[in-house]
Amino acid sequence: MDIVITYVDGRDPAWQQDYERTMNVPVMVKRYRDWDTLRFLFRGIERHMPFIRNVWLVVSRDSQVPAWIDRSQVHVVLHEEIIPAEYLPTFNSTTIEMFLHRIPGLSEQFLYFNDDMYPVMDMTPEDFYPGGKTAMGFARCLFARGMYKRQTRNSDWLAREALGLKPGLFFRRPQHTCSPMLRSFSEEAFGRVAPQILSRLSRARTMENCNQYFFLDYLLYSGRAVSRRLSNKHFSLAAASIGRICAFLEQPNRKLVCINDVHMKESVFQQARERLLAAFSHHFPEPSRFER
Repeated sequence: MDIVITYVDGRDPAWQQDYERTMNVPVMVKRYRDWDTLRFLFRGIERHMPFIRNVWLVVSRDSQVPAWIDRSQVHVVLHEEIIPAEYLPTFNSTTIEMFLHRIPGLSEQFLYFNDDMYPVMDMTPEDFYPGGKTAMGFARCLFARGMYKRQTRNSDWLAREALGLKPGLFFRRPQHTCSPMLRSFSEEAFGRVAPQILSRLSRARTMENCNQYFFLDYLLYSGRAVSRRLSNKHFSLAAASIGRICAFLEQPNRKLVCINDVHMKESVFQQARERLLAAFSHHFPEPSRFER
C-alpha cells in the first residue's frame, strides 16, 4: 500500500511567478499558505502506519520540494510526469487529482492525502481496505450550494455516467479525510468518460470541475467500496479554536485529523502557527526516516 501526497509551497518565488504569469492575478495567500506542518504528516505515517510501502510527493516543480525531505525515502513526482502538457501549469487541485493514478510504479492500493491531513493514532490496512474493498463514509446530499458541493455533485453524476447509471435526486459526499483508492479502477473509471473529464479541467477552480470524489463514487456504485466511516476528526479554523485543536493533539480520540486553513490576519496566523507546531512537535518529537 502506498500514500500519495499533493503539496504546494506558496512561498516559493518560482511558483509565485508561474501563478501570477498564468493567472494574471496576485497569489491567494490563504489558499497557498504553508503552516510548516508537512513533516508531521510524514512522522505520522512512520509511527502510525508502518505497513506503508512507498510515499509519493506530488508537486508542480522541483523547487517545491522542502529541503528537509530525504529523496531516497520519498518519491517526488512532478505534475509534468502525470498531467498532459496542455493542462499545465495548473493551480487547481481537482485537475491534479484526476491524474494521480498515472504515477509510474504506484501500488494498486493507495491512499490520497492532502497536506493538511495527519495520522495521529495507530492504523491498520483493514481500516482502509476491509476485505479488499475500500472503506469510506458517504453522506447523502440534496442541495449543491457553493463550489465544493457543486463539484461533488458533478463527480457523483459523472461516476454514474461511467457506469451507465442515471443521475439521482440525491448525490453522495464522501468524508473529508484521506481517500483509499484502487489504481486499476481509477484507470478504468477515467477511461470510460475521459472526454468528459478533460472538458472540465481548468487551471483554477470552477463550478464545472469534478474532483477526486469521482473515483470514490465510482468504487461505491460499482460495489467495490464499503460505506463505513474512517476514524477521522475534521477541524476548520473558521469554527475551532487553536486551543481546541492542540488539546485534541494532546489526547487524540480519532485516528486521523484534518485541519483546514481559513482567512485570518497575519498576526493571528503567526500565533496560531506557533502553537500548532508546538503541539505537533510534542506529539511527534522524533524525526522520521523521510527527513534528512
